[in-house]
Amino acid sequence: MGSRPGLAGATDGKVSADSIRYMVRTPSNYDATFAHSLLMVYAPAGQSRWASERLTGLTTATTAAGFIVVYADHKQLSPTTVEQLGTIPGLVARDWCIDEKKVFVTGHSDGGTASLALAVLDKTKTIPAAIAPSAAGWTGKDLESFQCRDPIPVMIMHSKNDRLFPGWGNQTSAWWAGCNRCDVTKTKPVEGGCRAFQGCSPNGATLYCEGTGSHRDWPSLNRVMLEFFTHPEKFL
Repeated sequence: MGSRPGLAGATDGKVSADSIRYMVRTPSNYDATFAHSLLMVYAPAGQSRWASERLTGLTTATTAAGFIVVYADHKQLSPTTVEQLGTIPGLVARDWCIDEKKVFVTGHSDGGTASLALAVLDKTKTIPAAIAPSAAGWTGKDLESFQCRDPIPVMIMHSKNDRLFPGWGNQTSAWWAGCNRCDVTKTKPVEGGCRAFQGCSPNGATLYCEGTGSHRDWPSLNRVMLEFFTHPEKFL
């Protein structure tokens, strides 16, 4: 287990086979013999891994919680690109000690779109253990062309003032709630101003978190997101 070459701290300059650049941040006490949870953060349109790290502000809290966090550059989205983005957790696991059953994904705008796509596309849907897309460019109708997958914890973050994708988070959270066998007519308020659908499958915690910012704003829900990834059962 301890033979992987990845170092503790910050590592940049990693490149996937499809030329997607990414960077890795580990806990300060990173242990190459212990399997860590991994948080993948996908970037908004036109944004670099650096810009995505600045926008989300996830590094400090995520590594303090014992996760390894990886930021990838944006690449024009298509099903093929999503598959390419989905190869990065496996690449990280070659160099760092990762629990590949605890790969969590998030991202904003195009990064949110990619996060959501990873969980429904046939070739990638087994990669994420849970997803938390923000301001994703999916409608409920887009999702209706997909079969429901096995239940998975889903936290949809979307602003009611998102003029680019108005109301889309409401639609996608309802679709996921249905697939996660929740009662789509019943929600309860939970922390962060989120609402948790009720009666969901044991592995199907489903949150809708509606913010008040613009499309460009990252929601201030990092602590709630990390709690959701670590203990989704608390949100059932």
